[in-house]
Amino acid sequence: MTDAQWNAFETFKKEFWQKVQEWTIKGSCLPPLQQKSACDCGVPFYNIENPVVYNTALDKIKKEDDIRLIVIGDNPGKSEQLNANKAYLVGQAGKIAEGYFRRNPELGVDFRKNAIILNKTPVHSAKTNNLKQMTKEGGKAVADLLEETQIWMAQKTASLLCDLINAAESEEQKPELWLVGYSELRNKGLFLQYRDYLKEACLKAGGQTWDRVYVFQHFSMNCFTKDLANCIKNGTVNTSGLKNQFHQLGKIHKQEIFG
Repeated sequence: MTDAQWNAFETFKKEFWQKVQEWTIKGSCLPPLQQKSACDCGVPFYNIENPVVYNTALDKIKKEDDIRLIVIGDNPGKSEQLNANKAYLVGQAGKIAEGYFRRNPELGVDFRKNAIILNKTPVHSAKTNNLKQMTKEGGKAVADLLEETQIWMAQKTASLLCDLINAAESEEQKPELWLVGYSELRNKGLFLQYRDYLKEACLKAGGQTWDRVYVFQHFSMNCFTKDLANCIKNGTVNTSGLKNQFHQLGKIHKQEIFG
């Protein structure tokens, strides 16, 4: 990273860590709701160790690292909230993503070295859909927290993307934002606030910020790769080269979600 990129990243990281501490205090009611919603959908009992999760993998990023992507998942799951991890996309979906990029070096991305991994909210749930039950049973306090975290993450992530692009000294140093997992970005979905505030903040930032945002299906259950294969087969994606194909697909889904 350039000096300016590093400073922008460091500022984001510190502010994010501070917000997670605040949200953890605000979310003192979360653990029993997280436990109950997991139990109700058949997830075996596990300890809630971090109801709101900061991604400690951010602390391992060095100035010398070449950041190619900002990857946005949904929210921290069972593995991500463990004290042993406290990191995003380290469960099965993350392993699938890591393996895919490793097998396709033409994309030029090491998933653990060239990507900043964030979520639409840092609030943990065993399954993303559990957030609906938690909001219903937790009332206004939980609903407000989920909304606040989504808006903050959307706005600050857009600002980080803009800063990294503007501080780049070459085209290769300008990262893209891959918004992964779009089912809950649709109307009446869990992450509407994230969707709307991300677009607003990116457009307000100007420059190439919004142009470098792409939308994809989630890594879990190989949906990410199956989707590309199906779209190539049916002719929806009709360009050559894996990177170009992902760009075309990401723009198609972006239009579907954002209009």
